[in-house]
Amino acid sequence: MSEKTLTRMDLADAVHTQVGLSRNESAELVEDVLTHVSDALVRGESVKISSFGTFSIRDKAARIGRNPKTGEEVPIHPRRVLTFRPSHLTKDRVAAGNKK
Repeated sequence: MSEKTLTRMDLADAVHTQVGLSRNESAELVEDVLTHVSDALVRGESVKISSFGTFSIRDKAARIGRNPKTGEEVPIHPRRVLTFRPSHLTKDRVAAGNKK
């Protein structure tokens, strides 16, 4: 399994190479897109990227959990979690990559 992580700089370099914007403009564009996505999620909106997938927020209720080491019951507070549901195209592409 690869240890490589895709970073903001990698995305900015891809924009620079494929679109032809300057490196600074590419970095700003990537930053702006990520900011818009984050802001929409903070507002509770779903973010759908066609042919890639959908990011959404789920509210999880409070519940009682258990410490697996001690067996002690611990309250888990209500929270919001980020979920991602990949599109069928993304699923198929990832699955095809596993066969190589």
